[in-house]
Amino acid sequence: MQIAISGHQMDITPPLKKYVTDKMGRIERHFDNVTNTTVVLHVEKTRHLAEATINTKGATLHANAEAEDMYAAIDTLMRKLDSQIRKHKEKSSDHHRQGGALKEQKLK
Repeated sequence: MQIAISGHQMDITPPLKKYVTDKMGRIERHFDNVTNTTVVLHVEKTRHLAEATINTKGATLHANAEAEDMYAAIDTLMRKLDSQIRKHKEKSSDHHRQGGALKEQKLK
């Protein structure tokens, strides 16, 4: 998985970059078909904004979060993305049983 982290009107420090990559690792554990991720961090006066776009097989997921602290905004963002990933994974998995219908079962 490729992660691109950028900042608008702020510098991305190494601890902030490590924090984002560690949090993205949690999402990768839940769903391994993530191809690339773009994370953008903004600062507007006292508002800290974080937004991310995840490209997967069959879907593009986007979320954004706002908080008083950048780390809190990243935590909120990751919770939203984790929820979206779990929902996408649930939709994409096949829940049909093989040979479960009566017409498909062979008589002995």
